[in-house]
Amino acid sequence: MSTDPKQNRLTVVQVLPALEMGGVERGTLEVARRLVREGHRSIVISAGGRLVEQLQAEGSTHLAWDVGAKRLATLRWIPKLRRFLRETRPDVLHLRSRLPAWIAYLAWKGLSPAERPVLVTTVHGFYRPGWYSSIMMRGERIIAISASVRDHILKNYPRLDETRIRIIHRGVDPTLYPYGYTPPESWLESWRAQIPELEGKYILTFPARLSRRKGHEDFIDVIAGLRQAGIPAHGLIVGGTHPHKRHYEVELRERIREQNLGAALTLLGHRSDLSEIMAVSDVVLSLSREPEAFGRVSLEALSLGRPVLAYDHGGVGEQLAEIFPEGRVPVGDQAQVVERLRAWYRTPPVVPARQPFTLERMLTATLEVYQDAVAARDSRS
Repeated sequence: MSTDPKQNRLTVVQVLPALEMGGVERGTLEVARRLVREGHRSIVISAGGRLVEQLQAEGSTHLAWDVGAKRLATLRWIPKLRRFLRETRPDVLHLRSRLPAWIAYLAWKGLSPAERPVLVTTVHGFYRPGWYSSIMMRGERIIAISASVRDHILKNYPRLDETRIRIIHRGVDPTLYPYGYTPPESWLESWRAQIPELEGKYILTFPARLSRRKGHEDFIDVIAGLRQAGIPAHGLIVGGTHPHKRHYEVELRERIREQNLGAALTLLGHRSDLSEIMAVSDVVLSLSREPEAFGRVSLEALSLGRPVLAYDHGGVGEQLAEIFPEGRVPVGDQAQVVERLRAWYRTPPVVPARQPFTLERMLTATLEVYQDAVAARDSRS
């Protein structure tokens, strides 16, 4: 293998469908950047995308192989990937998505045990249990992005050896989401001009793409409840609409119209300035009826020092339990959401300036998984 006995230099191959925007993609780049910074060799295999240029500029190698394409021809990558692994002899093969994981696993399985890199998988969500998802449980080390995800794995795969699982919460960089951040005056001027009706309002932001599972209906009802209680609340829904879900946006707009909330709710669509929007918000909400595997946006808001009010389950509940317990509300309890917000309107809460879910901790823990797994393998050989 490629480990340098003097510097413990590793070669790590990460595999995912593509390098467009998203949490999995961002995490891949963050790990790749850290590997290069510490003198390791970083290789990423994907179909490509807008993040490839950044990945390569930061010192990683990218192989543009569409191992995540949902077509029969994708099987052709198995022998090619097997040859690549045999020739490159990486120390770690890190699989981050189910279809590419199957392709990479079959390539890996075709190698002799002495040729195989350590197999690491990351379970990024509450995957539907079954044969297809079981590939993510085949890692010699399995990274779960929250305790909730770990519990989901053990519930649905009871025969799995739980000592193979490592919980590594996602993390944010506090230099990118600084506590107490105030947007630049140029942005503030533009913002005030875009939505002048926010002046003097209690600004509640709901960052979530338009999807029935995210809880937009609950948010609309909460705004209605606050307005009925005399609170000058204005809700901001920040998130794009998938082309196949335009009908849901129409439903939401109709619900807003029926409750006469047109002047109290603004649908902003996808925004690239979410950090600035959250920084000028009084509260950020997460009201999904289904648990989030982690919920990175809520952590970004907390890092900025903005209060988060959320249903108490999944990864968001874990964040709040550690950082801001008063932000937790039982799932679906809209009345308690309204009451909590009324109390916060009168006496704004203070979010702690320090929180444990940092990018540094996440990356350190990930590299420790790589190094420990490689050391365990070498001790057996």
